[in-house]
Amino acid sequence: MTRKPTVSKGVAFPFQVSVACWIDLLGYGQMISEAGFNPLNKKAKEAIRRIRRFHKTISEHSARYFPTLVMNDGAVAYRDLSMRARSVSHDFLSRSWTLFQAIKAEEAELGHPGARLVLACGFRMRGRRAGLDASRQHLESVIGRLQSGEIDASQAVHEAAAMQPRFDIVPQLQANFAFTKAYVAESSGSAGGLPGPNFYVDLALFGNTRPPWLELGPNINWESDKLNLQATFARLDAVSSNSHPAGGPIDILDGLAVAQLLSGDPDVLHALRVAEKP
Repeated sequence: MTRKPTVSKGVAFPFQVSVACWIDLLGYGQMISEAGFNPLNKKAKEAIRRIRRFHKTISEHSARYFPTLVMNDGAVAYRDLSMRARSVSHDFLSRSWTLFQAIKAEEAELGHPGARLVLACGFRMRGRRAGLDASRQHLESVIGRLQSGEIDASQAVHEAAAMQPRFDIVPQLQANFAFTKAYVAESSGSAGGLPGPNFYVDLALFGNTRPPWLELGPNINWESDKLNLQATFARLDAVSSNSHPAGGPIDILDGLAVAQLLSGDPDVLHALRVAEKP
């Protein structure tokens, strides 16, 4: 039997194994197009009401361990998987399902087409925003001038309140191939085998098995020839409310197992350690 590699606490690797779900409002572009992309047009009112409610729901479901980024009629939620614990994988799936159900209910209430969500897993290269955030540099300047006596507290508060970001970045979404896969797959829609307002999950999260606590549709062998991306998805129709063992269901993978599956290397951590050496 192959021994599972040991993951030492405090060991940093140049990558993370991540999950991301991209959710998109179906038909929103058509709604705003019929209004001539003019928010003053009467036809635009319902589209604006719809997207604001979408944003509100995303905000209500966002959390420390389920951060989100909204981009007009789409949004992404993301999280790095634990290399030790299955519970993180299960928590993200559960939160994604709860969010999808909330949006599905409100879309039905308003008589709109619904939303499509794709949850995928993949590698993410580590990155940071140091030196890139001009707003932080401005804030440090304000603090420094206040401490040196160049400006008083009133001026410092005024400058800080008037600050507007000139550049921003979400490091966790840069070179994040889980996000790439989720976004490209969702965008492929019916042509890619992912039709309608449904929740599609990457079966790599379960070692390409089909857990009995999930109600899943048939396997969908999806690929993007342009990006050389492949995945096996399935439509998720229901999630059992039954309790699971401590640490999460045994048939959902932790980050290490996902990394081994995606890389095809059972000793992926050793390969990365060797690759890091000069």
